[in-house]
Amino acid sequence: MPSNRPTRDELLEAVVEFLEKRVMPKLDKHTAFHTRVAANVLNIVRRELEQGPKLDAEEVERLKSLLGEDGTLGDLNAELCNRIRQGDLDHRNPDLMEHLFLTTMGKVSVDQPIYSAYRRALEEEEGA
Repeated sequence: MPSNRPTRDELLEAVVEFLEKRVMPKLDKHTAFHTRVAANVLNIVRRELEQGPKLDAEEVERLKSLLGEDGTLGDLNAELCNRIRQGDLDHRNPDLMEHLFLTTMGKVSVDQPIYSAYRRALEEEEGA
């Protein structure tokens, strides 16, 4: 069976490596900075493609449980906001706080997985 090579991850990684190793060293500081930003964006897109569907599915399941209703991620988040705004849910609800923590951790794992506070939170969670 033929493989679908290169994969989208391999393609994204190749572009990032090209930018970082071949292009950036030849650029002035200002342009190199913007090239670094572009490489970071490509890495975020790669992680979003890898992790996004699973993170979204987990978020939907938590919201369904928390809110006691079904719907799309957007609809459930809108309902969550309404309930927080109306005072039906607040920081005293441990399920809400757990949901917000896990959702934030998921988003940071995509956007900034090397962020020091994220790393500390992972270590604390593993140690608990």
